[in-house]
Amino acid sequence: MHAHGNRESLVYWLEFKNDDEFPGPAFGSIAGGSAHKFGLFRRRETEQWVQGPVNNEKNISEADAVTIARRHRNQLRAGLSLLEGVTAADDAAYLALQGALGEQAPDICGLAWAHKYWSLLFPEKLDDYHNERWQRYHLVRMLEEPPPQDGLYVCAGRFVRLAAELGWPMNHLTSALNERDGNPIRYWRLGTRLGEGPFIWPAMRDGSYAAIGWDALGDLSEIAEAEHVREAVRSLLEQEYPGDARTLSRKAGEIRDFIERMQVGDVIVAADGQRVLGVGRATGPYGYEDTEPTGAPHRRAVQWISTAEWRLPTTEGLQTTFFPIGRHVNNLLEIERRLLDGDTTSTPRPSAATPTLALRLDGIPGRLQAILERKGQAILFGPPGTGKTYWARRTARDLAAIGAFGRRFEELTAGERDEVEGTEQAAGLVRWCTFHPAYGYEDFIEGFRPEEGAAGQLVFKLHCGIFKTLCRCAKRTPHRKFVLVVDEINRGDIPRIFGELLTLLERDKRGLKLNLPLSGNSFAVPKNVYLIGTMNTADRSIALLDTALRRRFGFVELMPDASVLSGASAGGVPLGPWLAALNDRLRTYLGRDARNLQVGHAYLLEDGRPVTDFAHFVRVLAEDLVPLLEEYCYEDYEALARILGPGLVDEASQRIREELFAQAKTAELVQALLEPAPDIVTTAAAATPEEVEETPEAEEPDA
Repeated sequence: MHAHGNRESLVYWLEFKNDDEFPGPAFGSIAGGSAHKFGLFRRRETEQWVQGPVNNEKNISEADAVTIARRHRNQLRAGLSLLEGVTAADDAAYLALQGALGEQAPDICGLAWAHKYWSLLFPEKLDDYHNERWQRYHLVRMLEEPPPQDGLYVCAGRFVRLAAELGWPMNHLTSALNERDGNPIRYWRLGTRLGEGPFIWPAMRDGSYAAIGWDALGDLSEIAEAEHVREAVRSLLEQEYPGDARTLSRKAGEIRDFIERMQVGDVIVAADGQRVLGVGRATGPYGYEDTEPTGAPHRRAVQWISTAEWRLPTTEGLQTTFFPIGRHVNNLLEIERRLLDGDTTSTPRPSAATPTLALRLDGIPGRLQAILERKGQAILFGPPGTGKTYWARRTARDLAAIGAFGRRFEELTAGERDEVEGTEQAAGLVRWCTFHPAYGYEDFIEGFRPEEGAAGQLVFKLHCGIFKTLCRCAKRTPHRKFVLVVDEINRGDIPRIFGELLTLLERDKRGLKLNLPLSGNSFAVPKNVYLIGTMNTADRSIALLDTALRRRFGFVELMPDASVLSGASAGGVPLGPWLAALNDRLRTYLGRDARNLQVGHAYLLEDGRPVTDFAHFVRVLAEDLVPLLEEYCYEDYEALARILGPGLVDEASQRIREELFAQAKTAELVQALLEPAPDIVTTAAAATPEEVEETPEAEEPDA
């Protein structure tokens, strides 16, 4: 029953199986998250049987696991008998079913896999939403008030009656609702006054954003990615806004919700006391912008859909700045009516946030800094998507900023940044070029180029290349550091491009003068010039680089790092374990150079943060990852199917099942992505935030 690694087990069939024998996603998906949702599983890393929820799990013996599995089996049978007795589709009948299941199948009746098992055998009596939140969300979106009682079965009669009225099979009805409504979202109440201070709704409305105060906390971008966001925010609050412990804890939770938990697509209700001033949807991630004197620099881009004034039917979250609405379903129904009727739109204004860095570089920039101080030049190399260009650019800017101003790039003023990066009128301390097959010595060092002479005739004039020009500037300004970033350095004919520069680059030969063969002028590389290259090993192995070049450069390898995505998931797909499993299959099926053909973690990052919005994840998958893997496999659809899985690759027709990228196919796509490695849901990293989400704190009494 509970062996995830066995493709004939019950849990595998329910979660992953999708073929002619059993097209599982057509009956509602339970894919995503960890195996804790089954109440029993064997952990892949230790072969140990585990029981209980993610925050209270315990290891048990195999004999105890067998006992639990037998109990699950008996309760499944009891549930079948109860469903056979359901003869009406009214709320009372399903409330009675909920109670009976709680008595006769207490261990499993609230679990999604048991609900799916029973719904497969009684599709005319149960919906295939195997999550109570999904059931109630779709009812609210239809402007129908769900039953007041809790339970996974109390709403079923509503869907049964609607399917019967339409004459549709149940899974056709739920597919249509998924297409219409999308995935469940959260609803948030946002205050529009900064305590007793200014009223900021007009600025938010006109600027297409939502904002909260606490400006003294500074940019929270890095904290938003911390393991314990709430604790980190509370620590800052204690320093900047001291107060009683209960208030600090509650406010830290509100700030955490705003910067981390709110997702793109969530609904925001802007309110002033009991007055609702606007309703919109979040369209962007957290950003920090303190250029306007509003005192509310923490922001999210928003599309305000309705700006008509009204009042929530039931007061909720009145004395809070940012609060999840949902305790009173009549409020959600009224919000949905306003969204349906709203006709005002606005263009989101993006907001960016940049972390403040310490003076000494650490991590990858620190490794590059050490190499550059020792050798003067370094190359970042690795498979595509491992962040090579990002780290090269970041390191180059910081090194130049530290050398010129004693501070990191992001700590500089706008004018100082221009000096580092340059402007249209003047080149900066950091310069860029990209090598390609046609790039030559004349582009990099010096060469003759055709020009029109004074008399209109064609003449050839000597021009300095980018590196020679940089060296001249560095010689004139020896107290500053100049950095050249060469992207895709291995795509050029390196010995031809560098020429005699191979000798001059060596650290102990800096300042040594040589006569250039074209101009005859003497040339030297100053000590304050640094060179950072990036190299994609999917194009060319480092072993194929010129030996003389390799001796003069230091190398930093960047490989896929699934830990960067730790704890992040998109639509139930645990990003870290999924990427690791994908690269495992790549190394298995792509031959001897497969290590250099892995998929980098940067594909699943945006602005340094994991791509947790599922729609964005799907775009990355469809537009970046799948084409890359198709290129690797070069029309070998058998290998492609082994790597991506048969759910996503139609091997017989030699095509990608692109229809799964549609929004309505979310559940099927998640199942197809997880099916090739079903045991990743048993890893500790697969636990989703919903599974470990803490109980919300009680709201303060309304005034």
